[in-house]
Amino acid sequence: MYLEFFYIAGVISVALIADKAFGEVNRFHPLVGLGKYVNWVKKTCWKASKVRGLLALIVAFLPLIPLLLIPRYFLLDAIILYFVIGARSLSEHGNAVGDALIETDLPLARERVSMIVSRKTANLTEQEVVNATLESVLENGNDALFGALFWFAVAGIPGAIIYRFANTLDAMWGYKNNTFKEFGWAAAKFDDLLNYIPARICAIFYAMGGQFSLAIQSWKKQAHKCASPNGGVVMSAGAGSLNIQMGGAAEYEGYKCDKPILGTGKPATAQDIHRACRLVWLSGIYWVLFLLLIGLMMGTLEHLK
Repeated sequence: MYLEFFYIAGVISVALIADKAFGEVNRFHPLVGLGKYVNWVKKTCWKASKVRGLLALIVAFLPLIPLLLIPRYFLLDAIILYFVIGARSLSEHGNAVGDALIETDLPLARERVSMIVSRKTANLTEQEVVNATLESVLENGNDALFGALFWFAVAGIPGAIIYRFANTLDAMWGYKNNTFKEFGWAAAKFDDLLNYIPARICAIFYAMGGQFSLAIQSWKKQAHKCASPNGGVVMSAGAGSLNIQMGGAAEYEGYKCDKPILGTGKPATAQDIHRACRLVWLSGIYWVLFLLLIGLMMGTLEHLK
């Protein structure tokens, strides 16, 4: 049994190294094809109702059924998991915004942040660009990396792919504007369900990567103020860990909102974006170490019997 934890930790390690070395493939990425399929499902099932949204969610997942038959081999698992995660891509996009701000090129920073957030960016101030980028990096650190690693440990490659696809559906349908509020309800709730446990473990690892006590305090006091039950957890813990504050007004397509102030200490700066990206990588590394520790403990107990 303990060897299973070593196997999982080994696969994740290879996938993380591959992602760090090569990043996201530019051509023939599976998520691109799935995105086109998701658009077809939306057009086919479209109606502004929760029932149609649930039907669309079921139809969208039908092509993933054959994944349950994927044979289990170490190298195959590592390659597929590499395609599923996206830590380097997230870091590159986040750091690109930070670099533009450090070079005092606000228009370029606005252009770059528009690639990773769904809010309107044309008139953002420098502080608002920093906040938007940090929120995206910290929240997507769970969505694009840690959540997939967690579900791989729990349910293998099928679990990782189903999780990542659910996250993609939520990103495409889970808007709270008038267009998607009803249709995207099922996708958003399913994503919330799959993220409940990994988001909280990710928040603990974020805390371990910086100011632990501040991260936990921010999580306890601020997470419930966020609209997302899971995003609030990782963002508040991440901001506390970095000892920064972020949040404030944001405008999306069809609505505006005032996001709660998360974290503690000074207002976030462009340099903090780079720190947040490192925190995302640390969450994956800590997960590997945790799995190895569990494997060692179980192996020790088994040999003592």
